[in-house]
Amino acid sequence: MNPLQKQYELLLRPSRALIADISRIEGDIIILGAGGKMGPSLAKLAKTAVEEAGLSKNIIAVSRFSDANVIQDLQRAGIETISADLLVEADLQALPEAPNVLYLAGTKFGTQGNESFTWAMNSYLPGRVAEKFRNSRIVVFSTGNVYPLTPVIQGGATENSPTQPLGEYAQSCLGRERIFEYSSKRYKTPALIYRLNYANDVSYGVLLELAKSVIAEQPIDLSMGNVNVIWQGDANEIALRSLLHCSSPVKILNVTGPELLSVRWIAEQFGKMSGIDPVFVNNEQPTALLSNASECVDLFGYPATGPKLMMRLIYQWLMEGGATINKKTHFQEREGKY
Repeated sequence: MNPLQKQYELLLRPSRALIADISRIEGDIIILGAGGKMGPSLAKLAKTAVEEAGLSKNIIAVSRFSDANVIQDLQRAGIETISADLLVEADLQALPEAPNVLYLAGTKFGTQGNESFTWAMNSYLPGRVAEKFRNSRIVVFSTGNVYPLTPVIQGGATENSPTQPLGEYAQSCLGRERIFEYSSKRYKTPALIYRLNYANDVSYGVLLELAKSVIAEQPIDLSMGNVNVIWQGDANEIALRSLLHCSSPVKILNVTGPELLSVRWIAEQFGKMSGIDPVFVNNEQPTALLSNASECVDLFGYPATGPKLMMRLIYQWLMEGGATINKKTHFQEREGKY
């Protein structure tokens, strides 16, 4: 294992805080929508934490699993896998009961021209899942896109800020939240709405996109001049530990890094690493999609992996030809069109 891979693997290990918290979480954990960008690493992190805590808790990963390699990788890690289409009622009802649910299912890209599927996945399906698992604790993955663009000088939207989603994707995500809120009130289901933006790994994310643009000398649009980012491993830890903070009525939590990073500054850092001057177009606007992460830091502490370490890892990964996921975040989008 080369030094970069070793450092990356170390960042995937559970923290002592997670190991302590996993011991306090009673019962098995089921991850719905576990085949996406975050699901496999989240499942493996949970399994490792359970093993290091000396527990026998089951980790169950559920997805359509279009990539057979993902199933094999999870099974090698000792994770139970279930292939299911959650929109098929028979598949949903056949799932085992579990006291702890991490709900990652949803869709973002391709909203334009396929709005009905977006609403089915993001707003209809949550109602079916909420009924099925009404006796569980549920951490519901959502997005900071439910907030409007806010003045950068305000430091980002807080959990108490009014929602004002732009476009049908964001509107359907607010629909997801409202359905789980309703179910929590009706059945007293403890839940936490996990508003995430933007998770980053060496294989995907805002930072990777900016690094690629700098290296390729492609113009970088500064209209969305500031972003929040968080390392995927830190986001996964927070998701698991959030099971201890579910409540009825639901708790809402912004999950991201606490820095309001400048897109220009990020590009310039990659420019220094590569020796290439970034190419910029347009000017920074006074508003951006930003979240205030103060509550998250208060509950779980400062993320273990800061922005500069993330950027160094991502740049080294690119230089060594590491595999990446070809799914852009579209963080520059200011009109909600995905």
